Amino acid sequence: MAASGFQAFLNSPVGPKTTHFWGPIANWGFVAAGLVDMQKPPEMISGNMTSAMCIYSALFMRFAWMVQPRNYLLLACHASNETVQLYQLSRWARAQGYLSSSTKEEEKPAQ
Repeated sequence: MAASGFQAFLNSPVGPKTTHFWGPIANWGFVAAGLVDMQKPPEMISGNMTSAMCIYSALFMRFAWMVQPRNYLLLACHASNETVQLYQLSRWARAQGYLSSSTKEEEKPAQ
């Protein structure tokens, strides 16, 4: 029974014999790289590249949803990447002063 299920997976339209499988597997590298980059200082983040990655992942999330057969592995990969990249973009924007964060200096009354 398990062998027939595995055989069905191998031969499915989104199985490992297709790009619907290997494309998302390769794209998980973007997510891993973004997670590793969270340990780096925000000054090292490229705002342009991170913005491009956000747009890229948003477009491919839509593609993964619209393509037939629907590619849930690609959707999960790009949703994860979108989350990581948006966090990185917020770190970059905060470091550049585009986003203000509440600090103790702002809360102190003027003397």
